[in-house]
Formats: sequence, C-alpha cells, structure tokens
Amino acid sequence: MKRLLALGLLSLTLGTSLKAQVTERPRPVEWEQLVPGARFMDRFLPMPDGVKGQHIWGTDSVQNRYVDNGIELPDVSFWGGNILQTPDGKYHLYVCGWPERSPKGHMFWGNSTVFHAVSDKLSGPYQVQNSIGKGHNPEAFRLADGRVVVYVIDGYYIADKEDSPVWMYQKFDFDARDRKIIEGLSNLTFARRPDGSYLMVCRGGGVWISRDGLSAYRQLTDKRVYPDVEGRFEDPVVWRDSLQYHLIVNDWLGRIAFYQRSKDGLHWVTEQGEAYVPGVSVHRDGEVEYWFKYERPKVFQDKEGRAVQMNFAVIDTLKWEDLPGDRHSSKNICIPLNKGLMLSVLNEEPITAATKRIEVRIKAEPDFHPQTDVDVESLRFGSYNEVNFGRGCKPVKTREEGDDLIVVFNGKGSGITADEFAPKLIGRDVKGNLLYGYARLPYVDYTPALLSARRPIYDREQNVWKVQVENFGLSASQPTEVEIYSADQSLAKGEVPVLAPYEKTELTLRSVEALPTDSVACEVVIRSGEVELERVKFE
Repeated sequence: MKRLLALGLLSLTLGTSLKAQVTERPRPVEWEQLVPGARFMDRFLPMPDGVKGQHIWGTDSVQNRYVDNGIELPDVSFWGGNILQTPDGKYHLYVCGWPERSPKGHMFWGNSTVFHAVSDKLSGPYQVQNSIGKGHNPEAFRLADGRVVVYVIDGYYIADKEDSPVWMYQKFDFDARDRKIIEGLSNLTFARRPDGSYLMVCRGGGVWISRDGLSAYRQLTDKRVYPDVEGRFEDPVVWRDSLQYHLIVNDWLGRIAFYQRSKDGLHWVTEQGEAYVPGVSVHRDGEVEYWFKYERPKVFQDKEGRAVQMNFAVIDTLKWEDLPGDRHSSKNICIPLNKGLMLSVLNEEPITAATKRIEVRIKAEPDFHPQTDVDVESLRFGSYNEVNFGRGCKPVKTREEGDDLIVVFNGKGSGITADEFAPKLIGRDVKGNLLYGYARLPYVDYTPALLSARRPIYDREQNVWKVQVENFGLSASQPTEVEIYSADQSLAKGEVPVLAPYEKTELTLRSVEALPTDSVACEVVIRSGEVELERVKFE
C-alpha cells in the first residue's frame, strides 16, 4: 500500500495537461485490506541491472532508465511486441516502430513497420535484425507444426521459423456465429490450448476459438468477459499455463489494469487489486522508471507456462504530445515476474466447509527447495477471496516426500466452494520474499466440454425450432438440455446428445406456441443439471 501511495504522489508532479487526460478510478474500499501477494502487480520484480542513459530523450521521470533494457533507439519510436525463444537460447522480439521524426510524431503509428529483433538475454538489449512488413500491435505465436505467426491489426505474417528473411502476409477468417462482434476485431491476443487449437480474445473482450490457429476463429461469447466495472478497456493479453488461463486487460483512460483467471478460457473470475499501474518498473535500489503510459503488455512463459517476464510498450508523455524531433518517444521494456509455485491438492474428495484437513504438495524445482526455503507459519491457503485478505487455512503440520514438501492445513475458513478450480496460496520464504501459487484440484476437469448454440431458426409452417449446438471444448460432453426463450417465455426444450470435441448436432424442437412470424428475438440456455453452461441472446 505504501508503494501505491508513493506512486500516487509521484503522479502529482505531472503537468496539468497530462492530468486532464487521465480519469482517476476510485478503488473499492476492500482493496485497502489486501495483503502483499494479493495483487498481480505484487509479482513484479526489480529490473535487472543495466546501463543508465544520460542526457537522453524523455521526461525527468525516466531520465535514469536502463537504455539496454528491452529495445530503444534514439531515432525510432517502438510499440507493442512479444518474445519467443529458440533452442539455441536466442530471444526473438517482434516489435513495431516508426521513425521518431515522422511528420505526425507518435500519431504516425498507423504506418508502423514490424521488426524482428534478437538478444542473448531475455531482458535485452534487443538488436533489430530485419523487418517483417507493415503492421501495428504485433503478437507472435507458434503453431503446432513449428511455424511462426505474427499477428498485426487486420492480418498476420507467417514463416517457417523465427528468423526467416521472408514472411507471407495473410488474413484471418472470423465467424461471429450469429453474435454481435464486440468493439470490432483489433488488438487480438492468443493462447494455445492443450490440443494445439487456439483461444483468442479480441479488444472488446469476446472469446474466439480456432482449431489450429489459422483456420477460422469462431466466436463463443455475446458480451465481453472483462470485469463488470467502468473502464475504457484495451490491450488484453491472454496466456495459459499448465493449470489455467490468465487474462489481463488495461483501462487506458484510468491507467489501471485488471487480472482474471479461468479454467476453460470462457468463464472468468476477477481477482482483487491492480494488475499493474504506472510505476511498476523499479530498479534494485528502489529507483522508479515512471513512464506515463504502460500499454500492450505481453508475457514470456517458462516450460510450465508460468509468466516469468512481462514486457510493455511505454511512452513518457501523452501520445499526441510526442511530436517529431522532440525529447519524447516510446520504447519496449522488460520486467521480470515472480513465477509462483507448483502446487497440487492431495485430497481426492471435493473440499467443502466441512473438510477438516487439506493437504497441499509444494513441488521442488532446481532453484527452489521447499523443505528448507519455505516459512511454513506464514502460509495461508484457500479461495482467493479469503487468502487475498490474509484469511484462509492455516498450516498445522508438514511432511517430506522426496524433495517436495507436503503442508497439511486446517480446513477451517478455506472459502473453497464447488465453483473453485484453483485455490490460492500466499506466504513467504525464509528470507521474507513473496511465495504464491495456485493449486490443482484432483477432482476438477480442466479441459471441459464447451457447448455453444447458433441462432435458432423458427419454422412457422411446421411450428418447430431448429438449433445447432457444437462442442468447442477439449473433452466429450455429458447429456445436457437446451431451452429456447422469447420474451422470458419458454418456447421449446430438448436434450443435446453426447458430443465429442468439435462435434455438432442440429436439434428440431417442437414449439409450445405457434408464432406469427419466422423472425423472433430469442435467448438460448444450455444446462447440465442445475449448472448453466451457456446463455446467449439473439436479436
């Protein structure tokens, strides 16, 4: 909390013209009670030591920055981009940029060029090797066959490998599946699913799926999956680790980002606290590189999928105040992250409020030895709604199993409900450093079926509804029920048979009432028992 207050005081030093372009969002009162480790931004670590620039471009608040962090050139304004690694240990950054002296200054971004830059270190410095083509806000990902895709607004480039000299430009196909496209299709972000398919989140917060990353992206949502709060949202970044999906989205006007998690990429929970705010780029000695804007966040993941670094596009002033040939510009910076622990719950039966003991395995890793490194008494475990506020289960004993540590918690106060898919642990190591992680539950299906309906078609002559249902999930579905409503009245219902992944069926359902027209606004609900799997409105 002290750090947030310090950042807030620092923001007061900005000119009034800057402040006029920022809306300070009020935080929920309960956030004042969050403990260290609750916020995603608590995971940011000090930037690796580097070379500090002197008498360089930028406002006073960034004059002592590390010029060898990320990518920076005096005559190029950089923006966006993310990093891939090759087996030879090289790191490849795909970033866009334009000449700093361009006639429109920063507003020349629409004429960006995508560059391929390389470094021997994850944090940089990155050196431009070649250009890929025109485009803005790139995000690179690998297909199952090893080819590399670099998305840019309105299209993508593809090549056989990371350092290919020639890239082919293509365009994605999008199937809205009778749903409204939320805020258009720009600033896309991608996460690979376990079967090699891809989940995509668009700027507006819609969720889309492609069978292989290149075939048509098909929309599953009819509204945004972002937090239900006021905000001018953009710059989503989605990724998946070995346990769950993660999503961060930025309120660019309020300069606050939010952190969400999901077991299936479609249904999300939002954790309390800021994902990041201006000022998260801190040196080991406590000095802050206080950039005015932190946008286009991307993550670099380890072999378990955990985010170990986040890189940002940063600018030292308002974008439209960055003029040609002035002292303002933009670059890409890299900030390491606390990757978290590998955790699993050993209880085979679902945890409830009556569960007396919860056993959690803390896995050993080459750079982490839980039997000697963990301050056991500091640990708290349970639902994020409890642990983030210092509550949750307390440890009662431990035992060793190989190199791993098993911690037995008193089950009282876990807050774990039937909806929980990844309970949280917060604590400290013996040196006082933050420990955190999310635990796998043995009884949770992390690759569930995802049933989704197209718009039902009403046949007035036969008085029937025809509705197509498809499984976008990664496992076979259970028998479920589909029901069609209009004006809150149930008009038809039926059973959906078991569907394999990507299998679809078309149902013909008798309407309980004859309607005067074939064109009817309706709502479709898919249920499994008492659990609602999908509710979507069609106008």
